[in-house]
Amino acid sequence: MKDTQVKASTEIPATPMRTRLVAGAAVVLLNFNMAVAQEPAAPAPQAPAAQQQTTPAPQPEQSPSTPSQPDTTPQQQATPAQAAGTLQTGAQVPFDAMLRTSYNPFDAYRGKIVAPPSLANSPRLGSLTRDGKLYLSLRDAIDLALENNLDLVIARYNLPIAQMDILRTKAGGFARGVNTGVVSGTPGGATSGTGAGSGAGGTSTGTGGAGAGTGGIVQSALGVGTAVSSFDPFIQGKIYNDHNSQQLTNRTLYGVSSYKQNENLANISYQQFFPTGTYFETDFNNNRQTSNSPNNTLNPQLYSNLQIILSQQLLAGFGTGPNLRFLKIAKTNEKIGNIAFRAQIIATVSQICNIYWDLVNAYDTEQVGERSVAFATETLDTSRKQLELQAIPEMDVLKAESELATRQQDLTVARTNLELQELYMKNAITRSFDDPVLQEMPVVPTDHLAAQIQPETVPVQQSITDALKNRTELQESALDLSNRELSRKTARNALLPQLNVYGFYSGTGFGGVPNAAFGGSTSAPGGYGGTIQNALNASSPEYQVGFQLQMPLRNRQAKADQYRTELEYRQSQVYAEELKKNIVIEVRNARYAVEQGASRVAAAKQARDLAQRTLDIMQKEQKLGAGSNQQTLSSEHDLSVAESALVTAQTAYEKARIQLKQATGSVLESYGISIADAKSGVVEADNH
Repeated sequence: MKDTQVKASTEIPATPMRTRLVAGAAVVLLNFNMAVAQEPAAPAPQAPAAQQQTTPAPQPEQSPSTPSQPDTTPQQQATPAQAAGTLQTGAQVPFDAMLRTSYNPFDAYRGKIVAPPSLANSPRLGSLTRDGKLYLSLRDAIDLALENNLDLVIARYNLPIAQMDILRTKAGGFARGVNTGVVSGTPGGATSGTGAGSGAGGTSTGTGGAGAGTGGIVQSALGVGTAVSSFDPFIQGKIYNDHNSQQLTNRTLYGVSSYKQNENLANISYQQFFPTGTYFETDFNNNRQTSNSPNNTLNPQLYSNLQIILSQQLLAGFGTGPNLRFLKIAKTNEKIGNIAFRAQIIATVSQICNIYWDLVNAYDTEQVGERSVAFATETLDTSRKQLELQAIPEMDVLKAESELATRQQDLTVARTNLELQELYMKNAITRSFDDPVLQEMPVVPTDHLAAQIQPETVPVQQSITDALKNRTELQESALDLSNRELSRKTARNALLPQLNVYGFYSGTGFGGVPNAAFGGSTSAPGGYGGTIQNALNASSPEYQVGFQLQMPLRNRQAKADQYRTELEYRQSQVYAEELKKNIVIEVRNARYAVEQGASRVAAAKQARDLAQRTLDIMQKEQKLGAGSNQQTLSSEHDLSVAESALVTAQTAYEKARIQLKQATGSVLESYGISIADAKSGVVEADNH
């Protein structure tokens, strides 16, 4: 090589001395003119300040998700994301859609408007942005999901929905149902829930109609029993003025041929049902009549009547058990709703963890691809130089070019997969995705896959015991059994005949001014006050006490409902036992997955170490002239495959650990998640 360069240099003709002197003088004159020039002929464009500095040494190409570096050049700071603007975030308002108790009596007749949902991303998102990139740890991703994930936002509305069921059933209405499922509208990550509800937000069918539950468990007989009336008092009033004129063919009755009558009426009634099966009613009726008939004793004639009715169910519908069953079911459903919200948090957090580790996997895979392409590029450059020296055949260069093209294709796949995982993560931790800055912003995971395997020290039986204690499905099943036990009792009560005892009292008072045309005498009071007094002083009372019986002769409908409640109760008991068995299998399967993942990571790590040693040996042999570029490139390819396999194994191991936490019901405790923070949508830093 050196001899060739020397030979080539000797072939260049020598430059004459005169030419060298002229060129030197020209250079000196040019420098002098530039030094003393005051106004240039054509102003040159001003270079940016960053370009006027000394050009830094070339740096290796960085991927879109390279971890943060403390020292960045001005060129690196002027990212497209910053040029487009900053992230759009809004004020963080705790979720509060509960209906407050009002002591204004007119408030019961005015509708309440629920505030529109806030779709602004929480300020925490902006605090994690630096240099046009979003830097996320696993803890940051979980906190952002608790504040912004739309699955949780949807599930939060089920809490006040359950409260409305309690308010409704306090008045005697039936329960419409609460959330018993998990909202799973966020793409990405592997999730496993207990099933989704039948309505929006996982809302289940209420007790007033037929509907199928999870696992084929029907709920149509839940809440069956005697009819429940409204416990809210009911007031009815009526007042009017009436004029009536009619022509008579016989004057014997009224003494006139054209009878005219004016009537004023004012009645009021109060009715109320009580949870004990008691009914109370009082009516106060008042009437004033005037006419042109000379045969009426009083003109005007006053009438007042007071009625009091009281009844009590003695068999079917007796007591608070059947009459407050909807309220008891609603309160139990509220507990089920709280447990279902806890299940929603567990599912969402588990999904966020899986998405995060998928992002880390894609990021590490992209880094492996970057290193592989860089090595293949270096190998190709070396091969081309060796080909110029005719040290290797042209076929080796073609193979190196083919290998580089293949690795560039793999890198493209890795980069697009990384962008997809970034998209999944940004979607899962935000409320709104309309911000173009957010859409284009790279996400950099700051937590990395564990290099050391953490062995599971908790015994399997202890994990199973914890799962049977913490799993939300079993807690919901136990509460559902209590509702069905209540339905069994109320259905048996509905088999009885309807027997009620009642009492009735009525007091009537008459009064008015004696009719001068009639000419008779009367003892009736002349004013309205005396008329009311006679109605209230029991001067002319009416009493009635009795029993009323209603009894269907075959009673087939009530009998079918009663026996169905028994069947559904036993069916639910079997379903609860099946849940326990499935949970035991799920816990053991999760433990097996963790053990297999640990073994897979150990094997992949050993394979990576062996591939690294092989590459080191091949590089040493190549430096000594005993190896070829193709052998070294092949060894580096084996190392890239081993590194990718290790990343995949580590990701699967992390996911297996998450699945084990989910199987044992310990996700919230493991990550220190507060239920209160999840309900409000505002995560306090002190709770970590």
